[in-house]
Amino acid sequence: MRIVFFTHPPFLGSQSMPRFASMLAKGMQQRGHQVEVWTPEAYFYKLSAPNSLKKWLGYLDQYIMFPGQVRKRIKSYPSQTLFVFTDHALGPWVPLVTNRPHVIHCHDFLAQQSAFGKIKENQTGFTGRMYQKFIRKGYLKGKNFISVSNKTKQDLHELLTKKPQLSDVIYNGLNRDFKPLEINKARQIFGKAIDVDLSEGYILHIGGNQWYKNRIGVIEIYESWRKLSRSKLPLLLIGKEPTTALKEKQEQSAFAGEIYFLTEVSDEQTLLAYAGATLLLFPSLAEGFGWPIAEAMASGCPVVTTNQAPMTEVAGNAGFLIKKRDDQNGNISLWADDSALVVDRVVNLSSAEREMVIDSGIKNAKRFQTETMLNSVEEIYKYLTKSFDPRLEK
Repeated sequence: MRIVFFTHPPFLGSQSMPRFASMLAKGMQQRGHQVEVWTPEAYFYKLSAPNSLKKWLGYLDQYIMFPGQVRKRIKSYPSQTLFVFTDHALGPWVPLVTNRPHVIHCHDFLAQQSAFGKIKENQTGFTGRMYQKFIRKGYLKGKNFISVSNKTKQDLHELLTKKPQLSDVIYNGLNRDFKPLEINKARQIFGKAIDVDLSEGYILHIGGNQWYKNRIGVIEIYESWRKLSRSKLPLLLIGKEPTTALKEKQEQSAFAGEIYFLTEVSDEQTLLAYAGATLLLFPSLAEGFGWPIAEAMASGCPVVTTNQAPMTEVAGNAGFLIKKRDDQNGNISLWADDSALVVDRVVNLSSAEREMVIDSGIKNAKRFQTETMLNSVEEIYKYLTKSFDPRLEK
């Protein structure tokens, strides 16, 4: 099988999407398929220009230069070649191969829903709305879709204007070797690396500054928990540099000295962080999948997360659930206090209870094995190439 993967250009600086695309490409290559990866090169983007113009120069590379190159290249490719879009946000390129075997991987539609006014927590400006309409116009030309969760599939179908030929759900596969480690050793090594005493444990959050990651809410829950608990575990937030608002939230906290923002944490250190944590606190407002939930459970770390899909899909029966934070229709202090009670329950699990929770999480995380995911993806890829009849697509 000959497969061409379309991916986001590296100059966008994304990490999760290139990692996902690489996992697909390497997985199919290891299974004996002929694989190519197509992505825009930086022509205009590399020109000297103010940062405010860089995005627009990147658009020229992605939507003017690249489509012309693709049109020329595909003419020499056999009709059974499968074209794979590793993210639905690559939608503007879908019309280039709409009459060829193709499939679109869908991760989350949060930007789309925000642009169409469906998410009150994230208002989108005029240019953002136009850009998301441009993306949607493209993927609406697609016929085959693979979603990372049932929630993402549901959101996709609400945005489509007609029933797709194929729409399946395949859960993400963990793309690193997450596994339990000796907890005290993990805490010692990681603590030494960040120069923080972690010997008694810590509360962990992993995520960026996107609105839906709810990092402000993480600190709110932590503050409430510290007020009710005798424990003094620190809070570690691994991800991007905090925003000004987030930094101010930390500085104003009575527990500011025990709230740590950690950036540029290596993959090896992340494995240690999961394995040594007392719990992962993941109160996201929304997700497409929720990688950290599965990663933490696979590492033997209990998880406290939001009681809405897809977090509940990934956590299964192994997670501890809290309500979604709602700063427009609810009392934030009450939400934080209620959530803190759940955190305190996990922190104070007996040794036997904790062992049962960890075992349950490890079993749950086995649903997200990379080999299982790649095998399911390969089956769909094969089906799409074998069932394709070029006479019916013209």
